[in-house]
Amino acid sequence: MIERNILSQKMKEFKIREFISKKFMKTGYSHTAIQKTPLGDKITIYTTRPGLVVGRKGENIKKLTIILKNKYRLENPQIEIGEVENPFFDAQSIAEKIAYSLEKFGSTRFKSIGYKTLQSIMDAGALGAEIHVAGKIPSARARTWRFVEGYLKKCGNVSDTEVIRGEATANLKSGAIGITVSIMPKTVTLPDKIVFKNSMEQVQPAEVKEEAPVKKPKEKKKQSKNEEKGSEKDKSS
Repeated sequence: MIERNILSQKMKEFKIREFISKKFMKTGYSHTAIQKTPLGDKITIYTTRPGLVVGRKGENIKKLTIILKNKYRLENPQIEIGEVENPFFDAQSIAEKIAYSLEKFGSTRFKSIGYKTLQSIMDAGALGAEIHVAGKIPSARARTWRFVEGYLKKCGNVSDTEVIRGEATANLKSGAIGITVSIMPKTVTLPDKIVFKNSMEQVQPAEVKEEAPVKKPKEKKKQSKNEEKGSEKDKSS
């Protein structure tokens, strides 16, 4: 029973996140955090454009609260808006932005959109970035285009824990186009990083203290045999 309750709760949270992402897809949406509190369910929506999510006089928040109560049966949902500090390091919002641009301008300008977005990420200070665009662009056959710059880890612990990834889908007349964005921010410390010291910095040798010379005891001079005989005669006389 406990396992079923946990599974059903996780499925409900997944559906809520999916619904919110579809609703605010064109507003710089990043991700949603759901937390249970004694007062109710706290839902934080992170976005790069908070004004579009809130709406005029909080209209979008009020509608979303009613939907979460009726459709997903949440008790007293508390919705908060969290702003993304650096939008160029948020892969999900960048992927959504590329998808929106492709839907607005079409697939003919996908190269300029990809290169401009990649340059903006690198100008923000990222170590490396990669953008994959897959679909029927610009021909009738599906292809995959790759825009990459800088240094990006593809495997290992750094790739799993430090690289930021995001995915989005653009629906065009020719079909669906998948966008995948991977960013390695400047805060990543690589385990194989080598730091070179300045060659001008020379280590000074330690000062050696001069020890005072040790005085040797004076040796007594040996008396000659003649002196010894003379001294014996004097004693006898």
